[in-house]
Amino acid sequence: MNAESTPRSVHFTFPPIRMVALGQPLVWLARGWADLRANPFASLFYGACFSAMGLVQLVVFRFAVDYTSTLTMGFMLAGPFLAIGLYALSRQRERGESADFRASLVAWRENTGGIGIYVLILTVVFLVWARASLVTFALFESRAMPTWALFFQQITSLSNLAFVATFFSVGLLFASLVFAFSAVSIPYLLDRRADAVTAAAVSIMALVRNPLPMVLWALLIVLLIGIGMATAYVGLLVTGPLIGHATWHAYRDLVGVPTGTETPA
Repeated sequence: MNAESTPRSVHFTFPPIRMVALGQPLVWLARGWADLRANPFASLFYGACFSAMGLVQLVVFRFAVDYTSTLTMGFMLAGPFLAIGLYALSRQRERGESADFRASLVAWRENTGGIGIYVLILTVVFLVWARASLVTFALFESRAMPTWALFFQQITSLSNLAFVATFFSVGLLFASLVFAFSAVSIPYLLDRRADAVTAAAVSIMALVRNPLPMVLWALLIVLLIGIGMATAYVGLLVTGPLIGHATWHAYRDLVGVPTGTETPA
């Protein structure tokens, strides 16, 4: 067997994590907006899917505030997985390729194993979070689960500070945990075809090396998704794909290529 036909060994090296400026998340949003404008049909298709999912959730669980509040948070955290097609579109534009909407729909096939394990981990965390949320409601609500009107009345009343503090503390704990290991993990899994554990570690290291920019990025995500939800999920038509495209650019800025390795396909 000659040298040209000998299989080349592949060594996986933990990628370098770059440090970025505090205001870099605003740059990611600007780049994401440029991607959205360059691929309006495909981007807004994904945005319409986000809006439709939110509306269906709101209608189906309109009488179950405990489930709806948890599912709403879970919906926010599942965003990185749901936006895989948007990452693929941003990658195509970055490479100077024509937008391939059909290819973006099945982009997850590029790393079925890694992405599948990530989704499994996220599902387990979400189920634990859902149970914690139900327990919180049960501890502070002796009657049947409240309606949405009563729920908002409770969280805005000074007499329910213990419930508000507990409910949002539980949500913040799980949200912070999931954001830490998913901030750039799905784009990394798509682009590098790595395993889920390595992708989670890369995401956590990106947060550790850039705490202030990543906190700002998390706040911007919450703000944009909050705007989308405050408009009865219609706003997600735009804010959803905007965040998805911007997340790709966050990954590209934060995660470098190991020295001596080839550029990811």
